[in-house]
Amino acid sequence: MKIAIVHDWLVKYAGAERVLEQILICFPEADLFSIIDFLDSEQRKHIQNKFAITTFIQKLPFAKTKYQNYLSLMPLAIEQLDLSGYDLIISSSHAVAKGIIIGSDQLHISYVHSPMRYAWDLQHQYLRQAGLTKGIKSWLARQILHKMRIWDLRTSNGVDVFLANSKYIARRIWRIYRREAAVIYPPVDVDAFTLKEEKADFYLTVSRVVPYKRVDLIIKAFSQMQEKRLVVIGDGSKTRKIRKFATSNITLLGSQSFPVLLDYMQRAKAFVFAAEEDFGISPIEAQACGTPVLAYGKGGCLETICGLEDEKPTGMFFREQTVECIVDIVNKFESNSQIITSFNCRQNALRFSIDNFRRNFTCFVNKEVAKFISAGCL
Repeated sequence: MKIAIVHDWLVKYAGAERVLEQILICFPEADLFSIIDFLDSEQRKHIQNKFAITTFIQKLPFAKTKYQNYLSLMPLAIEQLDLSGYDLIISSSHAVAKGIIIGSDQLHISYVHSPMRYAWDLQHQYLRQAGLTKGIKSWLARQILHKMRIWDLRTSNGVDVFLANSKYIARRIWRIYRREAAVIYPPVDVDAFTLKEEKADFYLTVSRVVPYKRVDLIIKAFSQMQEKRLVVIGDGSKTRKIRKFATSNITLLGSQSFPVLLDYMQRAKAFVFAAEEDFGISPIEAQACGTPVLAYGKGGCLETICGLEDEKPTGMFFREQTVECIVDIVNKFESNSQIITSFNCRQNALRFSIDNFRRNFTCFVNKEVAKFISAGCL
């Protein structure tokens, strides 16, 4: 079989690219396609040193740094990729990759990290953050997102089989596309985050400092609990803003090397996570280190963390993204921390290992190919 793998864009090695890396390991003979490909040599090692076949956007001005400005052109661009010579197409999509054009004798399996959140349920938040709530630019942006929604819904019909990275995303796929999706959780390098049972007297959060991560809430909460120490690792657009809230018990380390990150992850009393994520990798990495997680109880975290009601709890949930709820959950944790063991945290994290992903993904794809062949479609 000739296999093609389609990814939205290749500009950095992040969460979606970690999944792509493992898909390419499962199917090393596949050809790679993408809207743009600007990975450097070090990042390219993660995708088997492959170079993607790209679209006309690759050659447009400032495509490397301002590629999101070309969002309105991406549906047209992805439809120009010629995949007619392939039997199996696997798209890795959080934007437009699933919109490729295929024939009736081709099997298209789409691994969806999320339907385009800025075009659907997060449109108003996206417009606020971009300063596009009023005026002619706002009107134009709303028109573009309206057309993106129409295109996104229409192209869902070109997918034979949907895969979601969590039950949370599977529900979004059903709500938006009215299509069922199987769930295969993304790969997490749990082997790199080794268990340590001895804990120090501090809490930890690791995150990009951007609005939706809500690092500001965590810092404000600990500024009200000055007898408790918080360490923050990560950098981003809101770093300067959060420094204003930090009291003497809060240490802002910015971006750190992996050995430093691992050391803090292993020694933390608990990991605090306030974002609503589709999946969320860092809470799993913390659990792999044997560190309990105190997380906002919405999104993918509900599937990756076992609460106190579970037989083998690995963390606790707070129900609202507020300072008060974070303060409350930290205090409750200190009263219940003996129930949560490092061993159980580690065992729970192993469910999301790279080996499990490769095995589950390969098995799933092979079964779908077999069904496609037996139906006489290939």
